[in-house]
Amino acid sequence: MRLLAIDPGPTESGWVIIDTHTRQPLRFSKTENTDLEARIWADPDLHANRAVIEMVASYGMAVGADVFDTCVWIGRYVSALRGTLGAVPDLIKRQPVKLHHCHSPRAKDANIRQALVDRFAPGEPNHGKGTKDEPGWFYGFRADVWAAYALAVYAADTREHKEAGK
Repeated sequence: MRLLAIDPGPTESGWVIIDTHTRQPLRFSKTENTDLEARIWADPDLHANRAVIEMVASYGMAVGADVFDTCVWIGRYVSALRGTLGAVPDLIKRQPVKLHHCHSPRAKDANIRQALVDRFAPGEPNHGKGTKDEPGWFYGFRADVWAAYALAVYAADTREHKEAGK
């Protein structure tokens, strides 16, 4: 089964498609929002069985225009995915992802990235990226792709856990 995870931003979004059984990243990139939305509709390689999007959360602090722009893109992605999946994607806040991978709500992106490397690429060079001649598990990952991958793994792990508990 393929799962698409999106870490939305105000102008660009990181995304990844994983195999939910192996957690292997199949396709990924950081893409301009307009291009990603168009690809969700048109690119069969971007279609998945399930999708998740990181949702904005409010902690009582003032926010700027970027947060509101990101919210608009979340809505547009939900609409596009509803059209291609036939179902609404799950909206997941960052906090449970941090807790899942690092067991701490104070975890930073670097902590989450290291937890993923420890799990999927222990001992591999260059934080699991490897080299061009010998690509590692995370070869080509950059910026928000890491956050999208953490979201995808969280969604796959928690769904698997729920299904095992039934």
